[in-house]
Amino acid sequence: MLCIDVLAVIPELLEGPFAHSILKRAQDRELMQVRVFDLRTWGLGKHKQIDDYQYGGGAGMVMMVEPLHQAIKDLQEEHKYDEVIFLTPDGEPFKQGIANQLSLSKRLLLICGHYKGIDQRVRDHLVTREISIGDYVLSGGELAAAVVVDAVGRLLPGVLNDETSALEDSFQNELLSHPVYTRPQEFNGWNVPEILLSGHEQKIRDWREEKALRKTRAVRPDILNKE
Repeated sequence: MLCIDVLAVIPELLEGPFAHSILKRAQDRELMQVRVFDLRTWGLGKHKQIDDYQYGGGAGMVMMVEPLHQAIKDLQEEHKYDEVIFLTPDGEPFKQGIANQLSLSKRLLLICGHYKGIDQRVRDHLVTREISIGDYVLSGGELAAAVVVDAVGRLLPGVLNDETSALEDSFQNELLSHPVYTRPQEFNGWNVPEILLSGHEQKIRDWREEKALRKTRAVRPDILNKE
């Protein structure tokens, strides 16, 4: 079983994503456990403060070192994590290969950033990996956590009803996915390609590979051109 703990500022944002569809199935089948913790549980003072002004001036608040340190320490006393991951726009780009790696873990801790980010000392001494889901800024890391958990969870054996489905996703073979069709065979004068109706497995496989390569070359040539 893969266990993922999420340290969040607004845990309510994650109630929906983790309670439905594939992630719910993964948890119901005891293939995955997702726990969400409210960082304010470790907040300071009667107001449970978790952020403060940044040294050196500048707009925006910074998540404080003490609540994060205590939260991570308490959780690590309960379990040993394979990775302590901070979700941040300036982390390494989240790609299918990383999802594959993380799916082989036993336990992960995800830290959701907010405001102008977290005190650098947390990143220097407690975080083992930093991940970005894209070159843009969100209001908080909860949505990024939902993306990572979903991408990783669906790769666990037994989660998808068709075990081969995840292996044919976009990016698994460093190509975009090929076109897909279902019934009816003809709709509004639009027809399913004859090759897909032929029953010839090798020709269908070749057609799909060609279409995937052509689509990748047209839409995401950077994937093919990377060193």
